[in-house]
Amino acid sequence: PQPSKFPVCLPFSSASSCLLCSFRINQPVGGIHRERWAPGDANIFVPLSPFQIQVIEDDKAKSTEPFTTGVRGQAPPLVTTNFQVKDQGNASPRFIRCTAYNMPCTADMAKQSQVPLAAVIKPLATLPPDETPPYLVDHGESGPIRCNRCKAYMCPYMQFIEGGRRFQCGFCSCVTEVPPHYFQHLDHTGKRVDCYDRPELSLGSYEFLATVDYCKNNKLPQPPAFIFLIDVSYNAIKSGMVSIVCQELKTLLDYLPRENPEMDSVVRVGFVTYNKVLHFYNVKASLAQPQMLVVSDVSDMFVPLLDGFLVNVNESRLVIESLLDQIPEMFADTRETETVFAPVIQAGLEALKAADCAGKLFVFHTSLPIAEAPGKLKNREDKKLIGTDKEKSLFQPQVGFYNNLAKECVAQGCCVDLFLFPNQYVDLATLGVVPVSTGGSVYKYTYFQAQSDQERFLNDLRRDVQKLVGFDAVMRVRTSTGIRATDFFGSFFMSNTTDVELAGLDCDKAITVEFKHDDKLSEETGALMQCAVLYTSCSGQRRLRVHNMAVNCCSQLADLYRNCETDTIINFFSKYAFRGVLNSPTKAVRDTLVNQCAQILACYRKNCASPSSAGQLILPECMKLLPVYLNCVLKSDVLLPGADVSLDDRAYLRQLISCMDVAETHVFFYPRLLPLVSSHTHSLPVAVRDSEERLSKGGVYLMETGLHLFLWVGASAQQELLLNIFGTQSFSQIDPNVTSLPVLDNPFSKRLREIIDSFRAQRSRYMKLMVVKQEDRAELIFRHFLVEDKSASGGASYVDFLCHMHKEIRQLLS
Repeated sequence: PQPSKFPVCLPFSSASSCLLCSFRINQPVGGIHRERWAPGDANIFVPLSPFQIQVIEDDKAKSTEPFTTGVRGQAPPLVTTNFQVKDQGNASPRFIRCTAYNMPCTADMAKQSQVPLAAVIKPLATLPPDETPPYLVDHGESGPIRCNRCKAYMCPYMQFIEGGRRFQCGFCSCVTEVPPHYFQHLDHTGKRVDCYDRPELSLGSYEFLATVDYCKNNKLPQPPAFIFLIDVSYNAIKSGMVSIVCQELKTLLDYLPRENPEMDSVVRVGFVTYNKVLHFYNVKASLAQPQMLVVSDVSDMFVPLLDGFLVNVNESRLVIESLLDQIPEMFADTRETETVFAPVIQAGLEALKAADCAGKLFVFHTSLPIAEAPGKLKNREDKKLIGTDKEKSLFQPQVGFYNNLAKECVAQGCCVDLFLFPNQYVDLATLGVVPVSTGGSVYKYTYFQAQSDQERFLNDLRRDVQKLVGFDAVMRVRTSTGIRATDFFGSFFMSNTTDVELAGLDCDKAITVEFKHDDKLSEETGALMQCAVLYTSCSGQRRLRVHNMAVNCCSQLADLYRNCETDTIINFFSKYAFRGVLNSPTKAVRDTLVNQCAQILACYRKNCASPSSAGQLILPECMKLLPVYLNCVLKSDVLLPGADVSLDDRAYLRQLISCMDVAETHVFFYPRLLPLVSSHTHSLPVAVRDSEERLSKGGVYLMETGLHLFLWVGASAQQELLLNIFGTQSFSQIDPNVTSLPVLDNPFSKRLREIIDSFRAQRSRYMKLMVVKQEDRAELIFRHFLVEDKSASGGASYVDFLCHMHKEIRQLLS
């Protein structure tokens, strides 16, 4: 039978048939104890998940050739597989991944299967060095060629007719005249003879140079600006944050984003410090010393200077360095503990308005803003509300002020990145509103200590300042007749139902889009989507980035279930659920997820699986891992928090997941656990399942969660391993407080450090390393990520959840 239909009753290792029912198998498989079942359920067979690792390894083994995007409806390799992409007319999976590459033809069929129809789009994703970035196309003064009716941009799905003088739109079928300057003859197959010379006719992704018609107020944009706003209250000074930021900025300003590495960045910079009042700095190149201007009336924020606030780094270098040296000294003896927050963002916004440009605010903040000012907050952390109907209010912003402020920021193209250093509750659900609505990021360093957290903070800051980012962006997703984009998840603002507005859009941000039927689709033509993002590049150029995607359509459920991607489905479900907690109790959100998943699998069982014993749980080949991954979402801190998880932590994770891509949600919900063996000095060791029973006392394991790295050391780990990694043979001499491994001169140490560096390079946030000794206190934190086991907060183990799921499916079928 198919691996996903293995009926297994009892754990056994080498027997060739089951000890309970004599079912014969060809290979050893882990199974489930019979006593886990309810009375009368003795003959239920449930496959257990060696599959999780197996599925990933099998996909790596079969993905040896480059993935070419020319075939419609072809599912790409998994996000866990390293592969090269060749764009042949559909967007690379690095830009777009779909939940289903074979969409149901009708709304009824989609409703019956309950499989969500969605795409995760990462418009400015960074490509590996061996793949070509999207080409820039210039269609001249009249701008990009578009369909007259639906305004879709020229792409490989446009059909040229009448000898090339007109084209028929693949999205709405409208016929449009080809402008004379764009005319080209057709070959014998009806293709233009210049098809392969033009990216927009042969590739899935490309960029157009936008004309002045695509610019705000019909004038070309100014280059963007970066403004650094630094909290200088008592906590910020005492923790060392202020001096670390000022010291780092002196070198970091040489690495502002630029498109041509040979050229200087055109991004201008400005500086503000604040506690209860705001201090602006004039750093004009002609000054001998920086000048401070104080604004103490925070209720009516204005920028007290125009000339000398936003400057070119190279011209004002000496004045800027002098300022960054002086700031920590100026506030060294401060006793001011209170801070404001909203006026700080207003100050940056007003400065960008005055300079008539878009830009980014980098806010370094420490505490709940309780000082008298607009946007003032109170402490509302109340653990008694957790698990009640009122819990949802804790995820909602405390005051409406920040929503209006966010709207103003988006209108100006002002993106906000927030670096938080809290020692107690700061109401992240409210402080995060502006960053999340403007396409910004939130970074959080709870109980920040310079010695142990500096490395993580500085790496995050460096990457955040240097990464390529677009400003003042608008994204629109067009689809062919039959489906339309109905819902969007991510860090953005929407003032209507179609335009996703992003004050800033960087290479790490993904937007998840859900589609619904509004008519029938045809198997012959398939379904098309085009994502177009209009943005200002970091060099100040207005551009359009276009990604096109064609998928198949089917009238048979079996074809739908054959072409789904579980990782993308989980990305959608997690975002859907994490948004759901704003309006519903967490238990209701969890129940909805379980129910939809059960319906997906029950529909498959009823309509696609071959008849078999009612006791058997049968999973579609491409959804074998849906239950194990769904259980991880259900047990996450947002939906089922442990007693030690703060409200701010949950709000932080909720906001963080909303803009993750598929690779990031994959490792976040199901961390990667690698056994470290001395012989693995070349290849990456094969991962093991996230379960305590996989940990051997004599071993050392590396775990990656996307936000953390753990090195778990067994109490009787081999001396040779310890010597190679830590330089000591004794378990007791290992210091659990180290955050980096010693540089030792042996192949194993070198290889392990390379693995850690490569993991960090793959993620958008720097992962701090934590050494966990078996039976140490820190093991509780580590165990939290062993997601196949029962969790401390009451989350089911994988085996128990599988049984629960099986019961739900049987109920639906009966």
